[in-house]
Amino acid sequence: MTEPMPVTSVWLTCQQPSRDQRRGRYVPESSSHPGKMLPNLAAHAISTYTTPGDLVFDPMCGSGTTLVEAMHLGRHGIGLDIEPRFTALAVANVALAASQGAAGSGRVVTGDATGLLDLVPASAVGQVSLVLTSPPYGRATHGLVRATSSGVRKRDHLYGDREKGNLAYGGWSRLLDGFAEILAASTLLLRPGGTVVITCRPVRRQRDDLIDLPGELLAVARSVGLVPVERCAAMLAAVRDGQIVHRASMFGLMAVRRARSGGVPVHLVAHEDVLVLRRV
Repeated sequence: MTEPMPVTSVWLTCQQPSRDQRRGRYVPESSSHPGKMLPNLAAHAISTYTTPGDLVFDPMCGSGTTLVEAMHLGRHGIGLDIEPRFTALAVANVALAASQGAAGSGRVVTGDATGLLDLVPASAVGQVSLVLTSPPYGRATHGLVRATSSGVRKRDHLYGDREKGNLAYGGWSRLLDGFAEILAASTLLLRPGGTVVITCRPVRRQRDDLIDLPGELLAVARSVGLVPVERCAAMLAAVRDGQIVHRASMFGLMAVRRARSGGVPVHLVAHEDVLVLRRV
């Protein structure tokens, strides 16, 4: 029997610039995290695949976007991250959401998500309605830039100590193997019929070497028993009167211009792939 094609849709998750989505909702220091999920993307996933009172889990929560958006939508969140300086930011963001009257709750744990079953509360096993996360892409993709008198400088593009086991520094094979471990364990937290949402994008390792990370992660998810039900596009650009209004950074624009000047037909990234899977 032929497997049905997953449903597809476009999520308008960047009608506002990312900085405006975060302003006043996250502590300013959150900008130092190199791979922040768009708040509107997280909110769309949470509101679509859960109901108030549900439990949401992010095994690589970074500065806590998943938790904050879950709290403001009346859900409860548990987040895990390997980097103590980022879990400190997540704790601060959870506290800020609580101070603003968010109806949900958030809990942050520091530790390696490949061993998450030893870190999360035992009461969470079989209770999670949504696992929402994004993989670390590495310093070539993330970071902020600013122009100076001596040229363009990049900052906040590193996750942390490469010796601590962060998947961003292990190469693509280690990233995929580690992600498989994390997904397999996360699946045990899901309630029957629970949903997994993974946001990701293709990665260009060299100027002309494009890695289909969404396709690779989809294969990993299938290998641990998850069934794909949707494949969506979450916009990283605004849509105005049928036209794309890019939100690309200066770094992104420069990278595209350099590639095109060398004859490589590169385009600006305007969306993230959203893989939606279910536990059966």
